[in-house]
Amino acid sequence: MNWLTNMVRPKISTLWKKRDTAENLWQKCANCGEMIFHRDLKAAQNVCPSCGHHMRLPARERLESLFDEGQFEEIDVPDVPADPLGFKDEKKYTDRLKDARNKTGDKDAMIVCFGALDKQPITVAMQNFSFMGGSLGMAAGEAIIKAAEAAVQKQTPLILFAAAGGARMQEGILSLMQLPRTTIAVERLKEAGLPYIVVLTDPTTGGVTASYGMLGDIHLAEPGALIGFAGPRVIEQTIREKLPEGFQRAEYLFDHGMVDMVVQRKDMRETLARIIRLLTNKNVSAKAKPRAQTPANMPVPATPPDVPAPANEDVDPGTEKDAAE
Repeated sequence: MNWLTNMVRPKISTLWKKRDTAENLWQKCANCGEMIFHRDLKAAQNVCPSCGHHMRLPARERLESLFDEGQFEEIDVPDVPADPLGFKDEKKYTDRLKDARNKTGDKDAMIVCFGALDKQPITVAMQNFSFMGGSLGMAAGEAIIKAAEAAVQKQTPLILFAAAGGARMQEGILSLMQLPRTTIAVERLKEAGLPYIVVLTDPTTGGVTASYGMLGDIHLAEPGALIGFAGPRVIEQTIREKLPEGFQRAEYLFDHGMVDMVVQRKDMRETLARIIRLLTNKNVSAKAKPRAQTPANMPVPATPPDVPAPANEDVDPGTEKDAAE
């Protein structure tokens, strides 16, 4: 039966070989139902051209669109114990980690890198929602601390893109310990006088919003991003009331002062570059006026040359007395 297995079956298989179909060439917008060709969607950075709905963008694609010419240097993050609690539910935690690493090609949910944004050096921490929902565990905590240390060492701003469902339950209390650890790392960054900018993407919830996700000098958000601690369904079930329209969305938080700007994805790179220039006292444009001199930066005037005293002139004694008084 070798001729059947070696010749006939392979030829039959070619007849049923999977081809590009509507299922993998087109993607349906979850907001308006528009069918979008995959190349058009990628060119638009996963934003629907019809309604402007911002779909989730893979972490690596976001990094390539952020840095100059898509070039960046990835920073190594310290290793952590793989399964410190020996956690097991329907699957072993180690198996879940293995599956996530095979799926994304990353070690964990946070990527730290260094590069240039509009010729300005920056350090970036990118949370990958595709890796176990971007959940915050020991590895992600170490990555954020490493990002803050790298920013201080290189004297660059730190930009963090948040996308997470919260703390990683498989690590229990060890994941919750990352909240104060990352908070301290952010404080050290601020003590060094370096800008810390947070970009909130869909979704940013749980322990991330209770720690480093809401500690930035400036908070930006993508349109329609879900941002909050507990999810809206949990809140409704707890208070037994209907929540306002758009509750916990980026626009709602902007209206209530929790977010500084809601920025379209196509404008994010330019907006971040402008903010960094402002926060680092660099000229925003070539026509920018020089900043006013203050006592701290006032140049020391040169010693004036000796000037002969003016000749005495007749002065009314009364006028001189009035001036003295």
